[in-house]
Amino acid sequence: MLRRPEVGAAVAALVVFAFFAIYTDTFLSEAGVATWTESSARIGIMAVGVSMLMIGGEFDLSTGTMIGTTGLTVGVLTTHYGVNVWVAVLIALALALVIGALNGILVMRTGLPSFIVTLATFFVLQGLNLALVKAIIGGVAVQGMRDVPYFDSIEPVFATDISLPFGASITISVLWWIAVTAIATWVLLRTKPGNWIFAVGGAATSARQVGVPLFRTKIGLFMTTAFAGWLVGMIDLFSAASVTSAKGVGDEFIFIICAVVGGCLLTGGYGSAIGAALGALIYGMTEKGIVYAGWDSDWLMAFLGVMLLLAVLVNTWVRKQAEVSR
Repeated sequence: MLRRPEVGAAVAALVVFAFFAIYTDTFLSEAGVATWTESSARIGIMAVGVSMLMIGGEFDLSTGTMIGTTGLTVGVLTTHYGVNVWVAVLIALALALVIGALNGILVMRTGLPSFIVTLATFFVLQGLNLALVKAIIGGVAVQGMRDVPYFDSIEPVFATDISLPFGASITISVLWWIAVTAIATWVLLRTKPGNWIFAVGGAATSARQVGVPLFRTKIGLFMTTAFAGWLVGMIDLFSAASVTSAKGVGDEFIFIICAVVGGCLLTGGYGSAIGAALGALIYGMTEKGIVYAGWDSDWLMAFLGVMLLLAVLVNTWVRKQAEVSR
């Protein structure tokens, strides 16, 4: 049990939860719980997708801009061209999956590191989100989503509050987060593609020699992170009813940090979706807990840096102990 990747993150999450619950009065209030669970959910959906890709031995640095790209696609199509909002959401999903597949194909066909390929995709999407959107609508922000026909029919799918029996409420993004984590965990631990993901991340050459479909597995993983980016993009868009060209930029490193804190190794072949979800929970609780405590929020980045270093050291030690005991 102690060798499970998510054990360290689970202990850290309990410590962070207990600390802010005792130190601040707002943390366990109805508004407080709703706020840090919503923040954790948004990061957690992406972190789970990123963790699966990292277990498969690859990185995706375009995940942050993917959030903005999908949100802007829906925003521009509906407010500027009058496309039905449901159709626009499906077009954004198709676009995200195509970009994810292209990332995977480029990585596999060229042999370039995924770090380089997806960094290029990051810059391309960032440039398109800024220049193309500005050329089409004359600005970098899409407003007026609530005036789009059928907005009220799709808003509850991505952005609505759900009342809990004890009086508190959570956003539907938390349910999306739980569903994504559960499905990813089932795939990794109970299905053949899950075995393929661990195999291609831990020993790609050996996996190919025993018949694991390396090409399809890795492309599927890049499409999974793209799907997660689309889902978070829709949650952000329909929650705020607006989106800007800068949406998501810089968040890609937070997703990777949460996956690493949750037990994923940077070398691939080891990790868990539950651990990544717990890493996101730690981030969400810390981000809001620092505000509730009245501390300078600039310390959040310093905290994340220390936490990332400790997580890598602990995970490396645990892996070595597991290998020695085999």
